[in-house]
Amino acid sequence: MELKDCMNFLLSVSQNKVFKYFSKLLEEHGVTPAQYGILNCLWKEGQLSPKQIGSMVYLEAPTISGILDKMQKADLIERSVDPNSRRNVLVTATPKSYELREKIESATTTMNNKVLQNLSESEKDGLKKALETIISTDF
Repeated sequence: MELKDCMNFLLSVSQNKVFKYFSKLLEEHGVTPAQYGILNCLWKEGQLSPKQIGSMVYLEAPTISGILDKMQKADLIERSVDPNSRRNVLVTATPKSYELREKIESATTTMNNKVLQNLSESEKDGLKKALETIISTDF
């Protein structure tokens, strides 16, 4: 098989290019793409458990834990004990993260526009649907 016909190759190279570009845009705000994903969940849903966050961003518990540690040190999130279950931790976005929200969302829009600039509207819709289909497929 030609490398250009290998889905893993195409998706990996595409993801790597987008990740590097997005990382550069977010860097000035002190946030990584993974941290943006978590903040986006918290901004939209409010207080969540690490398990809920992991499920939403498709990351395993140990990975989420490490990201949350860094975010807490940067004062982007707060963790507290769930009053209904002491074994459960709840995560909330801090006022600092809300202050950064507009700039981070603007960087995200800039990234999306740059990545999709050479595609027609129907191609953009088709790409999004195709990626969503891949994400929802069980392997």
